[in-house]
Amino acid sequence: MTIGVLGTGAFGVSLAMIMRDNGHTVKMWTKFEEEKMTLLENRESPYLKGIKINDDIAISTSLRKTILDADLILVAVPSQAVCDVAVELQKHRQRHQHVCIATKGIDETTCLFVYDVLKLRLRTRRLALISGPTFAIDVANRAPIGMALGSKCKSTIFTVKAALENHHVKLRPTNDVLGIEICGSIKNIIAIANGMLEGMGLPISTQAMMITEAIHDIKNLIRVLGGNNRTVLSFAGFGDILLTSTSSKSRNFTFGQLLGSDASKDEIDEYVKNTTIEGLTTLRLIRKSLKNKKVNMPIIDIMYGIIYKDNSPTTLIDYLIHKE
Repeated sequence: MTIGVLGTGAFGVSLAMIMRDNGHTVKMWTKFEEEKMTLLENRESPYLKGIKINDDIAISTSLRKTILDADLILVAVPSQAVCDVAVELQKHRQRHQHVCIATKGIDETTCLFVYDVLKLRLRTRRLALISGPTFAIDVANRAPIGMALGSKCKSTIFTVKAALENHHVKLRPTNDVLGIEICGSIKNIIAIANGMLEGMGLPISTQAMMITEAIHDIKNLIRVLGGNNRTVLSFAGFGDILLTSTSSKSRNFTFGQLLGSDASKDEIDEYVKNTTIEGLTTLRLIRKSLKNKKVNMPIIDIMYGIIYKDNSPTTLIDYLIHKE
C-alpha cells in the first residue's frame, strides 16, 4: 500500500514510521520548505529527539505529488490548517483514495469538527478518523497503544487497519464519528481543569473526581447531540481523557498547573507564546458552538470564565461539590 501523510509534526512522523514498519510505501508532505530541508538533512523530528526517520520515507512540499498514487491519505496537520488542506485535497484527491484524520479539534472559521470540514469539502464516504491515548513519543518508540477508529465506510476501516495495526498498535472500529470528535476536543479542556487542581495543590483524589464528573458530562453531551454515549468509555473517551488529564507531558495539563499555581502572568504568557495549547482554542469554539445549539455544559462555561474572564480557579471546586 502507498500512503501519503500530510503534516510532519510529531504525531504525523510517528504514524508514518509505524506504517513504514508495516511494509507500506510512505510519503510525507509539509507546507514549509525550511522544515522539509531540516528533516531531510537530519532525518529527525525536532519534537522526537533521538528518533530517526527512515531514509525511504519521502518528504516533499508538493501535496499533489505526495498523494498522487496513494491508496490512503492520512491528515495530521494542526487543526487550524485543516481548512486550507481540505481545499488542496479537493483539487488533487482521486475518488478511490481513502482519507484518515489524525487531527483533533474544531475549525476556527466554521466551528465545525475536523471530520465535518473534510466531509463537506471532499464529499466522500471514504473518510475515517483515529483518536486515543497516544503521546507521539510513545508511538515512535513502538509502545503498545490503542485508538478508536471511526468511520461510516467498511472499506475505509479495513484500509486504515491494514495501514496501522500490528503487534503493538490496536484499532477498535466504531461508526460513532460524532462521539469520537466530541471526546477528542473536550478532553483538552478537562486536562487544563485537572492541571489547575494540581496547581492548587489538590490531591489525585480530587483530580479523579474531576475526571469522573467530566466523563458524565461528555456522555450526556454526546447523547444530546445525537451520538452514542458509550463512546465516552472508548480509547477516544476515557482513555484519552485519563492520559491528557494526568500527565506532565500534556501541554494542556501543564498550562492548567500554571493557572492554578502562583505562577506570574508573565510566566503564563511566555508558556502560551511558546507552546501550542489546543484546549484554549477549543474552549472558545466549543462554547460558541454549544451556545448556537442551545446546549448547556456547565464545565465549559466555568472554564471559559476562569481563562477568559479571570474568574478564580477555585470555582472548579464549587462546581465539583455542588454539581448534581
